[in-house]
Amino acid sequence: LKLEMPTINLDGEVTVLATVQEVVCSLQSCAVTWQKLISRILVEQLEKVPQGNGPLAEIDLWREKNATLSALTGQIKFPEVQKVLEILQEAESEFTGDLQIVLSDLKKHHMEAQDNVKFLSTLERHLKNLSTGTGADVISHTIPSLLNALRMVWIMSRHYNKDERMVPLLERISWEISARVRKVVDLQTLFREDIAAAKMRVTEAKTTLEQWKKCYFTTCIQVEESGSERYWKFDVKRLFEKTDYMASICQELHDIFQVTEELCNIFIPELTTVTENPKAIDKLRREVNIIVSPMEDLTFDPFNMESAHEWALVMEEFREDVMVEIVKQIFVQNFKDPPLYKNHPPVAGAISWSRSLFHRIQHTIIRFQEVEEMLATERGKEVKQIYLQVAKKLKEYEDQKYRQWRERTEHILPLLLKDTLLTVSSATEEPVTTKKSICFTLNFSPEIQEIIIETKYMEQLGLPVPEMARYVALQEDKYLRYTSKLKAMLDRYHKLMEMMNEAETKLLDDYVQELWRILKAGHKRLTWKSVGIGEFIVQCTQTIGKLEFLVQQIHNISEDISSKLRSIESTNLFKFPRSKNGDKLPGAKEFFDCVKCEQVKDVEHMVRKYSAIPQLLIEVEGRVANTNSGKSPKLASYYAYWEHRIYQVLTQLIVKNLRAFNATVLANVPLLQIEAVVSVPEVTLQPNASEIEKMTVQAIQDCVEVAKHFVRWMHGTCIECPPQHVKADEVVTFSFYSDVSQSPLITEQTVLITGNVHKLLASLNKCLNQWKRYDLVWKSDKGAVLDRLAAEKPACVVFDEHLQFYRKVAQEVTQRTLIKDEQFIRLQLAPLASAVQENAKSWVMLLGKLLNELARKELFKLRDEIQV
Repeated sequence: LKLEMPTINLDGEVTVLATVQEVVCSLQSCAVTWQKLISRILVEQLEKVPQGNGPLAEIDLWREKNATLSALTGQIKFPEVQKVLEILQEAESEFTGDLQIVLSDLKKHHMEAQDNVKFLSTLERHLKNLSTGTGADVISHTIPSLLNALRMVWIMSRHYNKDERMVPLLERISWEISARVRKVVDLQTLFREDIAAAKMRVTEAKTTLEQWKKCYFTTCIQVEESGSERYWKFDVKRLFEKTDYMASICQELHDIFQVTEELCNIFIPELTTVTENPKAIDKLRREVNIIVSPMEDLTFDPFNMESAHEWALVMEEFREDVMVEIVKQIFVQNFKDPPLYKNHPPVAGAISWSRSLFHRIQHTIIRFQEVEEMLATERGKEVKQIYLQVAKKLKEYEDQKYRQWRERTEHILPLLLKDTLLTVSSATEEPVTTKKSICFTLNFSPEIQEIIIETKYMEQLGLPVPEMARYVALQEDKYLRYTSKLKAMLDRYHKLMEMMNEAETKLLDDYVQELWRILKAGHKRLTWKSVGIGEFIVQCTQTIGKLEFLVQQIHNISEDISSKLRSIESTNLFKFPRSKNGDKLPGAKEFFDCVKCEQVKDVEHMVRKYSAIPQLLIEVEGRVANTNSGKSPKLASYYAYWEHRIYQVLTQLIVKNLRAFNATVLANVPLLQIEAVVSVPEVTLQPNASEIEKMTVQAIQDCVEVAKHFVRWMHGTCIECPPQHVKADEVVTFSFYSDVSQSPLITEQTVLITGNVHKLLASLNKCLNQWKRYDLVWKSDKGAVLDRLAAEKPACVVFDEHLQFYRKVAQEVTQRTLIKDEQFIRLQLAPLASAVQENAKSWVMLLGKLLNELARKELFKLRDEIQV
């Protein structure tokens, strides 16, 4: 394809050459030749079609077009050709217009070919995998990727975004997938393979065909969601009619292999229970292979839609052959435990299952009878014989099941109806004080319900049922209503009993015993044949309701009492004073006095709450015993229960507060302060360790003696004991103190606190030992020392040593740390340092005065000697 170049010389300017008639005529002739050549090539390219049915043929076609048009376009761009065009245009030749139209068409078709090759090339890898890839997994991974690539081509391409281009391409892809499936599922070899391998092969083929369609519709949705103005609204029948048909054929092939596999897996010992001719077993097994043998010798392609009728006949023949075999196997494998329809009872369900198997083979035999020549054949006679054997076994199975059910129902149903309504887990005669958890249970046998259901289904099956069974079945709604109400009533009863603690159970003993008396009728007298079941349920429900109401009232009052006890138990008996002036803490006595003062206020609040409890118990007395004395014998155990609870609360109150106080002692947060002072001849704490320990013990004792404010109740009542006059001037008040104070937990906390305070004070005293280095400052007798020095009249150097020592002491103590925080005590060392400093300064003044006096005496003596 080469453009013929002009032979005339074209050297020179375009404008000049355009005026030369000879040149223009020659170039016009050349232009006509080019036009004819380009037009012919374009017609040829447009008429070309892909050489093959697959999608790769379409890509090859566009590549070939692109190569041809690219070669032609390249020649048009030659300088000689361009100059010819310019000269003709300058000369305003009449041939220029036609040539430009052809060149424009060439450019348009060339750009289209280029664009199509560019976008179709993105599909090539996927299409090659589809065409030549090995393994089902390669194809299954290729189809989604291919359709995603097609979606991108549809969105971005300027030519493959039209139905007339995309639909043929999709048809070619569909043809390629069909060809691959036909190649994989080759019936000439498929039935000679292992059954499991063949099943896998047809399953993979069917999956591939279905995946192609599924991925297509997924891509349709993605195209719409992408915002493209043009959707995929292609002719689905045109694209998938053939692949859908092939998928249905693959499913039928799979069914054939599945049935064949099941027939081959017959368990021979069980098969002998079905057929009366065991010698025929081996022959029947060989028949399994004969059934599928026609598939290997088909004279038509089952995947060809034109052969659909022939394939349907083959499948019908196969189904007729295997139906009796399948029914026989199903019966053999499941007759001991047959599969039941939903809600079917065991016996009627087994009979329904047996009849359904019979109807299956009966339908097949009736079809055989319509074609008499089929039953006349040897194979037909064998099938008929097997049918009769299976039908006989199915009838025997049904008769046996029905006979066993009827005999059992007639024997056991009267016995079941004589059962009492309720059973108990223990004897009801035992008092509640020793046996609280007596459990009543519904005594309605599940067998009655099963007999009712069996009876209904037996009548539906047309089988006669015992009269008593029919009567009970007619009363089903009544039994369901009774059992539902009895269950609800027993649930309320058990929930009520669980709600009550032991004290409440004893308190309401009379009410519980009355309820048990009523329930006893359902345990002792009433049976499922009795006529008073409804009245019994009503009476039980009403009695339980009354007791529930009473229990709820008692619980409300109990909650009020518990709330007061929780408030008492949560009281803080050690409220410590806060620092008044920033860092200044209260002294030890002030600290413990403040704790005592706050404690007195809190005790008053607690006693008021405690004093309100008897009135609440009297309210309970009114509900239960209809009295308000506070000393009802019926509530004696209930009074004792709450008195024990109060004892526990007070014990816990004191133990908890002592633990909190002990934690405060050990915490490194100072709450009170003491001072270190000089108490000649020793350095000591003020107040001293003994006094602090006494204060601590007193604080502990005050905490424990809080229990003295809670007066005990008289025995069997909730009335406080009045003070008892033991002697003329001695009054004894019975309180919880005597019991609470003996608690090992309180004793343990007392020992811990006193021990920790003792260790703390010992540690502080040890700190004071460091100040003993200055003990000469306050221990020495100033008069005696000065008299000795006056008598000895030492040199000035001796006085200077003493003066330097005391000045140093006075200066050194001011530089020491004067506050020592340890656990909950702050030790103030400033008073001690001040005392040491004052004593040192006193020594300096006294020594200076003595030195002055001695010096004056020496000066006067010297003066007198000089005068003499």
